[in-house]
Amino acid sequence: MTTQTIKIANGAHAQRPNYHFKPHNVGRWLIWGGFALMLGVVPLLWTSSFAQTMLSQMGIGIIACLAYNILLGQGGMLSFGHAVYSGLGSFLAIHTLNMMIAGDIWLPVSLVPLVGGFGGLFFAAILGYVTTKKSGTTFAMITMGIGELVWSMSLMIPEFFGGEGGITTNRVFGKPVLGISFGPQIQVYYLIAIYCFICTAAMYALTRTPLGRMLNAVRDNPERVEFIGYSTQNVRYLAFMISGFFAGIAGGLGALNFEIVTAEVVGALRSGAYLLFVFLGGATFFFGPIIGAVLMVVALVLLSELTKAWLLYMGIVFLFMVMYAPGGVASLIMMNVRLAAYGKLKRVWTSYLALGGSGLVALSGLAVMIEMVYHLQLNAALGPEMEFLGASLNARGLDSWLGALFVLGIGVAMFELSRRSFSREWGQIQEEIEAEIKRKESAA
Repeated sequence: MTTQTIKIANGAHAQRPNYHFKPHNVGRWLIWGGFALMLGVVPLLWTSSFAQTMLSQMGIGIIACLAYNILLGQGGMLSFGHAVYSGLGSFLAIHTLNMMIAGDIWLPVSLVPLVGGFGGLFFAAILGYVTTKKSGTTFAMITMGIGELVWSMSLMIPEFFGGEGGITTNRVFGKPVLGISFGPQIQVYYLIAIYCFICTAAMYALTRTPLGRMLNAVRDNPERVEFIGYSTQNVRYLAFMISGFFAGIAGGLGALNFEIVTAEVVGALRSGAYLLFVFLGGATFFFGPIIGAVLMVVALVLLSELTKAWLLYMGIVFLFMVMYAPGGVASLIMMNVRLAAYGKLKRVWTSYLALGGSGLVALSGLAVMIEMVYHLQLNAALGPEMEFLGASLNARGLDSWLGALFVLGIGVAMFELSRRSFSREWGQIQEEIEAEIKRKESAA
């Protein structure tokens, strides 16, 4: 609201308010409303216990990956030990829950994840003060060292970490409140969904604050940030603590969901999973880690059940994304949204079909060879015969290896031809878009 000076009859002047109304951002309301609706509806569509368990893990993964992306995507800080803060938050949350069961303290079960959050914040404040004094490769190496230190301590202090067996609990105790006991998985899911929505909104709000903008500046040009009078170390330290807080909330939700916490939650594999899937989802976009979290749960739960070589497949996918889509899945989505906005998307869909088809052919040939190697190494006692993709194969037969090699070669050749044709078409489309943008700017 502003004021406007008006002249009245006797020559005096008076002030009257002048109201300005800012229109609502309809798109933002639709996106966040759709996100909340999706969180509420999906467990009603997939009602099995397995589906609800996976959805719960996805909600936890979204918070953890978004927390990690505060460092990687927004601050340019590559951390190899961020599972320390989610893992220590899990241990503090499960100890708190056991103390509640013993009657030592009273706290609503729904607030236990906040204990994990403040635990993550506490350890991030202690360890981050040292870690964030450096940046770049030195920062990454320090985080790796701290991660290995905490993991080794998990075997040295069984009173806190529970040793190799970990610590168990029971989230169902006391009288239900309004019929909620957190015994059924659906009740735990909705608690996770509420935390997921609030934490996602809070982390998005962080990106719109002066601290979030300054964090981006520290990522892009730390020398200029220092030149204008800001301490890059303080900015990194504040972001590190905020990231640790949200990571701890994810850890607390994990303790409540699984009712067991082991040393694995602070290990290098968990930290590596955060890094890998945030990158695959797209660290430079806010919604990229959300995609990465979904892919992480699918890979760790479904893909690991389908094949023992799932880690090898993940490595292949990672290399493929680094080579052809370093911006992750989110960047692919946004590039095609740009094409659709200028009406150019219909020109490349046939190229997408060619790339996808040839890629699947190449992947099937490679997968056959990988599975035959794994069969010979791990299932030699069962004989050389195996089933894969509905076909009977002899892992020791020359014809099986030659056939797989032929399919791989054909797929790679087709993919390369399709890629070159797509690259030419893509470059031409981008030139047309840039020319159209310049025409609009000159006309304005």
